[in-house]
Amino acid sequence: MQEGAGVVVIGATNMDLKAISRDPVVFGTSNPATTQLSPGGVGRNIADNLARLGTRVHLVSVVGDDPLGAELIESTSEVGVDVSHVRRRELRTGTYAAVLTPEGDLVVGIADTDAAEQISPLAVRAARDLIERSGAVCLDGTVPAETVHQALTEASRVGVSVVLDPVSVPSARRIAELLGPDVPLDLITPTRAELAVLAGGLPVETEADLEKAVQVLHGRSVRKVWVRLGRDGSLFSDEEGMTRSPAVDVEFLARLGAPVDVTGAEEAGLAAYIHARMDGLMARESVRYGLAASALTVTSPHTVRTDLSDEIIRALL
Repeated sequence: MQEGAGVVVIGATNMDLKAISRDPVVFGTSNPATTQLSPGGVGRNIADNLARLGTRVHLVSVVGDDPLGAELIESTSEVGVDVSHVRRRELRTGTYAAVLTPEGDLVVGIADTDAAEQISPLAVRAARDLIERSGAVCLDGTVPAETVHQALTEASRVGVSVVLDPVSVPSARRIAELLGPDVPLDLITPTRAELAVLAGGLPVETEADLEKAVQVLHGRSVRKVWVRLGRDGSLFSDEEGMTRSPAVDVEFLARLGAPVDVTGAEEAGLAAYIHARMDGLMARESVRYGLAASALTVTSPHTVRTDLSDEIIRALL
């Protein structure tokens, strides 16, 4: 990744509603909860985190021509994200509703992705000059497959690194068909379930299974694979080999009285990884930096930690 250059993030901009159940969730009935409304969307969250860390960032996205869309554009711009390529359309602004356990683990997430599905290849072509001048492109897998392909093509043409977060299993199914030598990826960040889909349905239960699946992605021109394994930590793989990293001990944090909420932690980790790479750190150092950002976000009640900075991340390393 080119040091000192900006990042172009292409992805969803949503309004998030988080409901943290006060007691263990009981299905089929009403559960008392604490709720919070905040700006969200995987792409927007990554851009927000990057801006807070001091990286220049442009967001390519779509919101509705409604009050939520106006609020999202304003709040995202206020943290330093360039929103000149966020378009308003005559549709609903995207929303995401998450139900969390009292410990902060996700029970279910429901996303209205209609707006994200309007981020077309034309939006990528309109940002061609930005991509050519950027140090990296980050893709949120909720955008249409043809948009992902267009972004991969544009970035590959000018030698710009591409990072891709599959986001969900349905998105991973679309992305799996795009991976190959014509559009090399610098990094992909699947969960265990997303990895299985990307690797053509291979099992991913054991350590050996994970390694085989990761090698399939390397064979399809993915240089680096960072598998998010929840409470089992993460697995990072590149040409130097594979490295396991432990998970944040959320139960320990909860006993200390720290807020525990996994929402937004993965976006913070990926944004911090990109920021570190742009700042000249090597890949494994950047993974450690990203994991620290994720841990800090887990202990915040906000989807994007409002005081996130290079200083507090380095203090945790």
